[in-house]
Amino acid sequence: MAPRSGERRASARRGGRRGAGRSGESTDGRIRLLRVLAVAAFLLVGGRAIALASSSSDLTSIAAGQQRSTHTLPAHRGTIFDRDGHELAVGELRQTVYATPYLIEDAYAAAGDLCRVLRIHSAAEQQRIVKVLSDRDSGFVFVARKVPPAFADRAVDLGIPGVGSYPEEKRVYPMRGVGAQVVGFAGLDNTGLAGVEMMCEEALHGSDGVETVLRDPSGRTLKVLQDRPSVPGASVRLTIDADIQLTAEDVLRRTVSRFGAKSGTAVVLDPQSGEVLAMVNVPMVADNVFGQQPAYERNRAVTDAYEPGSIFKVVTIAGALSDGLTTPKRKYRLAPTIKVADRVIHEAHARGTVTYTTREILVHSSNVGAVTIGIDMGKEGLTKWVKEFGFGEKTGIDFPGEAAGIVPERWSGSTIGNLPMGQGIAVTPLQMASAFAVLANHGVWVKPHLVAQTGTHEASEPDQRRVVSVRVARQMMSMLTDAVAEGTGTEAQIPGYKVAGKTGTAQKPLPDGSGYSTYAYVASFVGMVPAGHPRLVVLVAIDEPHPIWGGVVAAPAVKEIATFALTHLEIAP
Repeated sequence: MAPRSGERRASARRGGRRGAGRSGESTDGRIRLLRVLAVAAFLLVGGRAIALASSSSDLTSIAAGQQRSTHTLPAHRGTIFDRDGHELAVGELRQTVYATPYLIEDAYAAAGDLCRVLRIHSAAEQQRIVKVLSDRDSGFVFVARKVPPAFADRAVDLGIPGVGSYPEEKRVYPMRGVGAQVVGFAGLDNTGLAGVEMMCEEALHGSDGVETVLRDPSGRTLKVLQDRPSVPGASVRLTIDADIQLTAEDVLRRTVSRFGAKSGTAVVLDPQSGEVLAMVNVPMVADNVFGQQPAYERNRAVTDAYEPGSIFKVVTIAGALSDGLTTPKRKYRLAPTIKVADRVIHEAHARGTVTYTTREILVHSSNVGAVTIGIDMGKEGLTKWVKEFGFGEKTGIDFPGEAAGIVPERWSGSTIGNLPMGQGIAVTPLQMASAFAVLANHGVWVKPHLVAQTGTHEASEPDQRRVVSVRVARQMMSMLTDAVAEGTGTEAQIPGYKVAGKTGTAQKPLPDGSGYSTYAYVASFVGMVPAGHPRLVVLVAIDEPHPIWGGVVAAPAVKEIATFALTHLEIAP
């Protein structure tokens, strides 16, 4: 039976409501999904913004680091002069070429162009430049240090991004190695590494400055942000006389070559002022280029000790005169040899039994005579005078690395036979020259020194002390004058001048300490001139010459050096 019309209408209304409900549910789901997506997008964008904001300071720092660079402004290094103002060491203006590798696209091409204009031909150096320019993480590398300014200008003119230059000084030595072991040298960074350069580093170096520079991406300077100027170093004036130094070096070089020796040392000293006028070491250091012959790069006149031999007899005899144990005219009957403990001591040249005065013992350099006087003095007396003359202690000269020498502390039975004639004790050439300067300066020791002035400040007066009396000093000078006039030092005579001096021919001890060499000697001579009023003390010591005699090898060298110095300083006969 068919429904009635009213029922059909009610049923239709109920069906419509059910369809509308299903449609509304679908719409609500889409809206919720859109809301979720919107929130997610917001969170994503916001998180990214926060991340960017948090890293902005780092990015700014990186950018600033790429544009700014801080450099040291090296101070002008002070000049080293000789006593008369000749330049021994000076700073010369150069340029240092640098690069910013992360700005360079083709390291190989850039390195090739830079090596070409900088005239770098070394394969190893070319490879180094390629390597540093290829380091993309680096913001600064050296291409070439201290090149001529014209070379640096050509490198910058290549227009390679990040390549620039700044001024630096190169230490140069205008006299091409004169006094090299005394002057020393300064390294690549202008820091003193040896000699006066090292000793006076604080004064010579000055105070470095600083600058911070802002550059564009191509390396061009836009602005100097900070600038602390450098303060130049002070100059240093030495007591060295370049003319005497040059002459002494020439004489010593020829002497070492002529006699086939290993090396030589010379000292020229003013006995009244203590000023060192020359200090020479051969082999020399050419052009102050150190690092090639380390064994000969020391200033051996100060740093190395040797057994002096017969020149030490002046200490023995001066001490005996001072203690009243002998006089210049006292006579000694001397056999050809003398036995001390287990050792028999001979003369340098065979002779029979003689009678010598103290004067003749010194004039003829008698070993037996010196030992006889030393035995009279005894251990206590000898030790006292060794110390009085300054042996076993540094002189205090203003130079690094000075040696004190070696004085025997434990005596054996034969020490009393060795020491009086200069064996069993080690001295530096400077100590030996200073001991002779005592006699030349009326018995007064004056501290030797090398620096006369630093900046505007002149060196203070050197320390002085009396060692022997004026009377003893005069007696010794008279005897040493005879030693040159008629004894072992005749080869040191200078026409028109009286010369006082003493020869030395010292056996070298064996390396194992078992005794003395039968063929290796040090030949030496110390001269004082003019003998009546000495202005110069000149010492020359030659290591392992052939022949071995100090009077033959070293005395002529002293004569030649002293002759020039007397004329140069206008010292009258």
